[in-house]
Amino acid sequence: MVSKRQFYRRGPIQRDSASVSFVDVRRKFGFRAISIGRWVTEAERDRAAGLFYDALADLMSILRGPEILISLRETLAFQYGIGGRPGTMAFYEPATRTFSLAKNAGPGSIAHEWFHALDHYLADKVFSDVGDRAYASEAWLRDATPIPHPLNDRLFACFRAIMLDETGENPSELFRVSVAADKANGAIYFSDPAEICARAFEAFVQDASISNNFLVSGTKATEEARMGLYPTGAHRQRINAAFSEYFSLLGYALRAQSERAATKSSKATAD
Repeated sequence: MVSKRQFYRRGPIQRDSASVSFVDVRRKFGFRAISIGRWVTEAERDRAAGLFYDALADLMSILRGPEILISLRETLAFQYGIGGRPGTMAFYEPATRTFSLAKNAGPGSIAHEWFHALDHYLADKVFSDVGDRAYASEAWLRDATPIPHPLNDRLFACFRAIMLDETGENPSELFRVSVAADKANGAIYFSDPAEICARAFEAFVQDASISNNFLVSGTKATEEARMGLYPTGAHRQRINAAFSEYFSLLGYALRAQSERAATKSSKATAD
């Protein structure tokens, strides 16, 4: 339970105030909406708000992007302690563009679910022939029609690094292990492209110099990690490099865009 568990964090101070609310979280990152479950106590809500604020600020620092990246241009909503699913720590709902953390089981899953949201958000921005429920990673694997753009090329390089081997001709070891795990379980989950890429993103975030196990945990010392369901070794390094390049360029583009908009607004006000 968030109100009692202790979470490890190593990173820069992300806020001036000792306490923040979910109102502050929404204002800071521009979430479309934030909803809190009726069974969440005031103490749980207040502590979760601070942990969530720091986790998202840490994610923003790791990705080197502005606040609008975290809220996906204010299209993303967040729920805490609402709509839990049995056996599910957290989940992203594409129909409502909402990601949810269970009251007692969500911590450590933020990076994974946020990437699902990004993956979904980007689909119709990087491919011209996908529906509104599509994920970019799945569309890429199924050879959807790409929209030419340097940033899109960098995103596709991430998918290629995750799902293909170094030659670019064969499935990666991560993909093969994920398929084998699904065959053993008699269900498709681990080998779903969106899931593979979300786990690879988790590994990228956990390997950053900023550590926050409320944001991400479990890519190195869990049963899933021992099974090979997270990237390892040289493959992990290759994926991390691809993600680092993509988010560095994306963050630069978003900041430049924001600065141009601010300059234009300032000129309009002066006129």
